[in-house]
Amino acid sequence: MFELQGAVMMVLTIVLFAIKGFALVDCVSRRPAQLASLDTLPKQTWLIILGLAVLAHAVFWGPLTILNLVGTVAALVYLAQVRGSVSR
Repeated sequence: MFELQGAVMMVLTIVLFAIKGFALVDCVSRRPAQLASLDTLPKQTWLIILGLAVLAHAVFWGPLTILNLVGTVAALVYLAQVRGSVSR
């Protein structure tokens, strides 16, 4: 039973880390003008938020710590707001 729980937590940790990493790489690859045309935060602010989210996840590896949950929400907001708007 505990082996299954540990495996699920490890998979969840890796998936959430990958989401944050993908959001950070996507933000790095975008031009600032693309973000300026949207009604969102500037590129520098997103880079700081997403960079701290990835760093916090690397330091506090468990997926259910408060910093990792906040970072995951920030990455999902970025992906929904910026990537979702630009792809349309």
